Amino acid sequence: MKRLAIGILACLVFSATDAKAAEIRTLAPAAMRTVMAALIPQFESGSEYKITIEYGTVGAIIAHLKAGDAADVAIVTDKKLPDLTKQGLILPGGQAVVAKVGLGVFVRKGAPKPDISSPDALRKTLLASKSIVYGDPKLGDSSGIATEAILQRLGIAAEMKPKAKLVAAGAKGKTVVNGAADIGFDQMSNIVINPKIESLGSLPASLQHYTYYAGGLVKAGTERDGGKAFLVYLRSPAAQTMMKSKGFEGL
Repeated sequence: MKRLAIGILACLVFSATDAKAAEIRTLAPAAMRTVMAALIPQFESGSEYKITIEYGTVGAIIAHLKAGDAADVAIVTDKKLPDLTKQGLILPGGQAVVAKVGLGVFVRKGAPKPDISSPDALRKTLLASKSIVYGDPKLGDSSGIATEAILQRLGIAAEMKPKAKLVAAGAKGKTVVNGAADIGFDQMSNIVINPKIESLGSLPASLQHYTYYAGGLVKAGTERDGGKAFLVYLRSPAAQTMMKSKGFEGL
């Protein structure tokens, strides 16, 4: 009888533990990797859920959704979320903007810091550079798309095309560090966490581009309540404070 009681108790403990480990499968932009590493343990410690997460460009996340890959929550840009909703891939309810991040310009740590304080100064700095690097827009890199728009607005897109190195997400800092490019463009959340590069300061206000990341429940997903709870948490004061410390701006 005693052994039976112990066995039943063990099963109950296992069942309770298992119930608390409901999984929320999440797709998120690579720009949120570092902040998510800090936020996820906080969310898990205060909830009955566990997060499993995969990172990529927004374009890659959309490709995953269209391919029917398993996920409960997807975070993309706010401009892409309505289209995904219309396509029936994201549910209309529970959607929320969860993060805001600006575009930054950087050089290798210790390198001279050219002037980017005005549109004219930025134009001159870029034209004087040997090469620049930014994310490949064809891969769905949000910062790369924004960078090309800025080059167009500065009227130097044609001049910069032969100088531009287009790379995958995560390779921009490395390209500047190893000397393959003088100047890089990336979201501030990626710049502030890399000790080998330095920001040149804020872009001129007239050129600054903010990316708003918005999350929604994947229609094919199964963990609805957990997904909603996670999106609500990402907008909480505690989560937003953490985001600010990692290069994001408050909502």
